[in-house]
Amino acid sequence: MAKGHIMVLPFPAQGHVVPLMELSHRLVNHGFEVTFVNTEVNHALVLAALPTSGPDGLHGIHLASIPDGLADDQDRKDLSKLIDAFSTHMSAHLEKLVGEMEAAGRPRVKWLVGDLNMGWSFEVAVKLGIRVCSFWPVSAACLAIMLNIPDLIQDGVLNHKGWPEREETLQLGPGVPPLHTSLLSWNNTVAPAGQPTIFQLVCQNNRLNDLAEIVVCNSFQEAEAGAFKLFPGILPIGPLLVDGGESQKPVGNFLPEDTACLQWLDARPRRSVVYVAFGTFAVLDPRQFQELAEGLELTGRPFLWAVRPDFTTGLDKAWLHDFQQRVTGTGMIVSWCPQRQVLAHPAVGCFLSHCGWNSMMEAATNGMPVLCWPYFCEQFLHRGYITDVWRTGLAVSPAAADGVVTKEEVRSKVDKVITDQGFKERARWFKDAASRCIAKGGSSQHNFTTFVDLLSK
Repeated sequence: MAKGHIMVLPFPAQGHVVPLMELSHRLVNHGFEVTFVNTEVNHALVLAALPTSGPDGLHGIHLASIPDGLADDQDRKDLSKLIDAFSTHMSAHLEKLVGEMEAAGRPRVKWLVGDLNMGWSFEVAVKLGIRVCSFWPVSAACLAIMLNIPDLIQDGVLNHKGWPEREETLQLGPGVPPLHTSLLSWNNTVAPAGQPTIFQLVCQNNRLNDLAEIVVCNSFQEAEAGAFKLFPGILPIGPLLVDGGESQKPVGNFLPEDTACLQWLDARPRRSVVYVAFGTFAVLDPRQFQELAEGLELTGRPFLWAVRPDFTTGLDKAWLHDFQQRVTGTGMIVSWCPQRQVLAHPAVGCFLSHCGWNSMMEAATNGMPVLCWPYFCEQFLHRGYITDVWRTGLAVSPAAADGVVTKEEVRSKVDKVITDQGFKERARWFKDAASRCIAKGGSSQHNFTTFVDLLSK
């Protein structure tokens, strides 16, 4: 008999689904029954991308879905519209789902393990007598800054609408990445018109977090010692990366993985390949795409590049055909790939990344130097970990005149990151530190045991 029925609810975006799916696999392994709730649109994407047929491919995780409040043809990458819709509509649907599961004979939901970005669900859970665990999917430093909003307003750094009153670099404490006030996550995620929706969500979630009995996050002690010192109530249980035979378990990808790239990597020399991936939200205009492509070509190094179908639009087809012909045999372009396995492959020597937190944890776990190219939200803060705190890589610098990262900049920074011995040594140290944290007796393993024990009560 299962220890208890747990409902898991992510924010409806790829970078939030993945760590909670990884956590769900661990909970199933510890004897819990898990129902994973996606929005209807994302549920369909996950099912379509499963490497095996149907939901049985999730190894015991039950999949469920509820509407997000948007019409089928509306743009779900417009985060202000998405947040406004789900904040208004999803509460009733979640409550209905819980009732339907009980009516169908499923065990009563005992716990909600909810993404803190979906704080509204905590109120639904408390109303239904369901206990709440708050899960934070990105860096603890990001949450620390959000929890400090009242102090930042009181100190005159921010106004009451979340906009900076002063142009300065913030650093909450030693070991926490510096961040310029112009790059605060709630201000750089959407166009200014949508900022009030994002800032309101952040402030509301700070308040609703008090409904949770425990707060856990996908990080580890050595990675963010400064942030955990400031907020010791946030328990790191990561990196939440399945390993060994577990690496074949699906983690809720929205696009099918092209595993042919692994065989391509097998034929490349050790630590020679530049792996390039920008997550699921980043979009480059045609000029920037061309500069990046030609910069990779200029390095003269083999590269593996994940290019989503919607990564750019309006490319000159003749240019693209010519580029692909020139890099045949040197570069491989795929729409999506098994990133965990790619970063663990001995042929990969550098990761050019948008600095999403899952990617940062995967890089750290595999001792991978990183070239940072943040796109939005908390990714600029994560860049600070790589460049200023961990010192395991560099960041690209856009040209001052037009903000474009040139091909020469790409070539230069790739060469520096992939050849620098200091980056390699420090990246290996983080790999060892991450391994110690999740091993028996490690800090993350201890916190995870505390977490499981609470869920078992």
